[in-house]
Amino acid sequence: MFTITDIKGCATLNNGVKMPYFGLGVYQISNQEVVKAIEWALACGYRLIDTASLYENEEGVGQAVRNTTIPRSEIFITTKVWNSDQGYDSTLRAFDASMKRLGLEYVDLYLIHWPVVGKYKQTWKALEKIYRDGRAKAIGVSNFLIHHLEDLASSAEIQPMVNQVEFHPLLVQKPLLEYCHNRGIQFQSWSPFMRGEVFKITLLQQLAQKYQKNVAQIVLRWNLQKGVMVIPKSANKDRIASNAQVFDFELMAEDVDKIDRLDKDYRIGAHPDNFDF
Repeated sequence: MFTITDIKGCATLNNGVKMPYFGLGVYQISNQEVVKAIEWALACGYRLIDTASLYENEEGVGQAVRNTTIPRSEIFITTKVWNSDQGYDSTLRAFDASMKRLGLEYVDLYLIHWPVVGKYKQTWKALEKIYRDGRAKAIGVSNFLIHHLEDLASSAEIQPMVNQVEFHPLLVQKPLLEYCHNRGIQFQSWSPFMRGEVFKITLLQQLAQKYQKNVAQIVLRWNLQKGVMVIPKSANKDRIASNAQVFDFELMAEDVDKIDRLDKDYRIGAHPDNFDF
């Protein structure tokens, strides 16, 4: 959990690293577009950029970091190892390749993208080495359920610092959120807008009217008030600015509860126990 202050506010991970709780997701944004999107985001105060080898835009992310006058130490960069690269040696090679594309000396957070059965424990061993070598300031997982985390814990020497999962008003995952919170694993959501479906939900439209905000801002604020980090994706200058306007209002507890009750265990992405990529 963290205290919400402003766009540059941070949570302290279980290893003491400070991580911004608000950032920019760059999935499906090209190398050229991503440089501009990050430039706009940094100008609005964003300090976290979330990419992955799968996104094929690490070069652009690195370029944007080098272009800015903001010190590298003030920008938090996340990237991830893709499924086909999992395993101990192959993960180390994949990390080297990501670093070469990024052109950076270290990343702030390195994640296992999906829990590939039979591989993620060896992949985690590689992440532990990368962390111990100081090449990633923090390490974590993405799309891990409770049983994956417990299985990982049985052989891990270092506990994950972050679990990035699909999380939105129709997929609240309360047991997983509580499990991570109780163990000091920071929760972070991907696709908070359900690839646009969130804008069709009547309750959210009503709350947007009540608070004189838009639906995206209501959803992002709800995430933050639940102690969940957010990385809304956009390559649109106006939306990047609009998404950041969530620090001048607070949702009433009863409205947070109303959004929680929308939960239908509905996924727009693959189930972490049943994916074929």
